[in-house]
Amino acid sequence: MTGGSRGIGAAISRELARAGARVAVNYRSNEAAADEVAGEIGGISVSGNVGDAAEAQQVIERVESELGDLDILVNNAGVTRDTLIARMSDEDWAEVLGTNLNGMFHTCRAVARKMLRRRSGAIVNLTSYVGLHGNAGQTNYAASKGGIVGFTKALAKELGNRGVRVNAVAPGYIDTELTGVLSEEIRELIRTNTPLQRLGTPEDVAGAVRFLCSDEAAFVTGEVLLVDGGLGM
Repeated sequence: MTGGSRGIGAAISRELARAGARVAVNYRSNEAAADEVAGEIGGISVSGNVGDAAEAQQVIERVESELGDLDILVNNAGVTRDTLIARMSDEDWAEVLGTNLNGMFHTCRAVARKMLRRRSGAIVNLTSYVGLHGNAGQTNYAASKGGIVGFTKALAKELGNRGVRVNAVAPGYIDTELTGVLSEEIRELIRTNTPLQRLGTPEDVAGAVRFLCSDEAAFVTGEVLLVDGGLGM
């Protein structure tokens, strides 16, 4: 579980543990939060920047050494560097694409061979409403999340004949630290435009991820499940 220590990632870690999984909580910088979640669910915390190929490989190898071969991979690690494109630096672009898109590639590559050999496995990649519909001031984030959609569908076709399923979950506006910085005016506008008339919760997303990881979704692959309260209709 990359990016599993806070917000949506922490909720997914807890939900998978409740479903019976032994969960490894990956983090990049917040060791205390990762240790807290891992301790709560009886899992392990694993540090590493999955945006770096070598570190991502080390993360997977450590998890395998402590928990065994991975049956499930959830890619949630992500960052934002929001600004208009006229002001966007090369660093703003590279950091977001490097973490959000490259990180997913590195971890999927690291687990694919063993999943193919075992002819089983489930991969769930966290994309976003923004990756499907765009948002001003987030060209870097939208590009990374849109790339996740294409990657997910291509990988699902690549691995499907060996029984490995690859899906994506696209959250809408979820009530987390990330959206907590929005003004009440903007939050009210989002609520008004959302058919269910509320922001989502991390648990809303976690339930969708658990479903896609479970045997209940045994005939589901290459899909992007929107968890956005109907905002993207």
